[in-house]
Amino acid sequence: MKTINYIIFFSIVFGIYSLVNFYILRRALNVLPEDSSYRTAFIFFFILVVSSFIAGRIIEKFSVTVFSDLLIWIGSFWLAFMFYFLLSLLIIDILRMINHFIGFFPAFITNDLERAKKVTALVVTAVVTFTVIAGHINTKFLSVNKLTIDLHKQAGGLKELSIAVVSDIHLGTIYGKKHAAKVVDTINSLNPDLILMPGDIIDEDIAPVLNDNICEELVRLKAKYGVFAVTGNHEYIGGVRTAVDYLTKNNINIISDTSITIDDKFVLVGREDRASSQFAGINRKSLKEIIKDVNTSLPVIMLDHQPFGLEEAEINGIDLQLSGHTHHGQLWPANYITSKIYEVSFGYLQKGKTHYYVSCGVGGWGPPVRTVNRPEIVEIILKFE
Repeated sequence: MKTINYIIFFSIVFGIYSLVNFYILRRALNVLPEDSSYRTAFIFFFILVVSSFIAGRIIEKFSVTVFSDLLIWIGSFWLAFMFYFLLSLLIIDILRMINHFIGFFPAFITNDLERAKKVTALVVTAVVTFTVIAGHINTKFLSVNKLTIDLHKQAGGLKELSIAVVSDIHLGTIYGKKHAAKVVDTINSLNPDLILMPGDIIDEDIAPVLNDNICEELVRLKAKYGVFAVTGNHEYIGGVRTAVDYLTKNNINIISDTSITIDDKFVLVGREDRASSQFAGINRKSLKEIIKDVNTSLPVIMLDHQPFGLEEAEINGIDLQLSGHTHHGQLWPANYITSKIYEVSFGYLQKGKTHYYVSCGVGGWGPPVRTVNRPEIVEIILKFE
């Protein structure tokens, strides 16, 4: 079942990826005359760039090399270019369709269509390139977002608890040791009492993480009550057992479908990711089963990577749920889509007595580009009665 699910998942992804790039290629070739000497070279270059991400990931499975890293970097940036080229072409084609019926294009376009095509292609390429470059620069600037929450509970004499939340680091080829060191330094500068990681610490392929021993940087994390994490969907895509073993060896306590009472002051609940059934054939426990023996008179903090079914936490008396996964779309305007899919795609929400925070993450999947928001580390101050 696990193998079948992998095949189905990647077949769908590869199919969509191929169709999108075919559409972009066909529209690009409309600008190049059929007798152009550049046409063949352009097709060859386009196929090379489009194939680079997949080729790099395949090579990486056998050996992590400079060549595989180069292919992945090229392919990752192409994902951002592809997204914005697709968006631009769809807008252009919609305008062309409207013009077909009501003819609103000005004469300087309709009188010289070939010139208009070339000018449009140059403008689109320039805008997309600027957007991708600016989005990449944006990933270099980590932000620390602060939030104070009052919980009407006692916490074994604690007046307040400082929590550093870091989600979706996606350590691997793109977000490597340098990025990990920057994240660790930023977290340690906050001097938190507790560090929590709601999933996707490692990207889908753990090979480059092991090759560079990237997580040795995470050993430097310091917090009075420790560092705790749950699995995300990418740990399952890349091989959850290897990922969990490696993280555990590097000072990260993985809590999976269980609860831990910390110093008789508060309770941590960790849930397996929803992807566990799809990629590993593991059905995660219900929240009711996980907390059946929990002392809910203490503050209860839950980590659940994907922010679906928020009412479950509210029904079961969870005080604070921390999630990630959404990246809040990562690339504009995908944030409008994630805002429709999730009750909260990014930020804080309160339902009844339960508080929620969904982080947009400090890393990213695919392109090292963010055009919606800056990568974030969240500092949450819980105040108790």
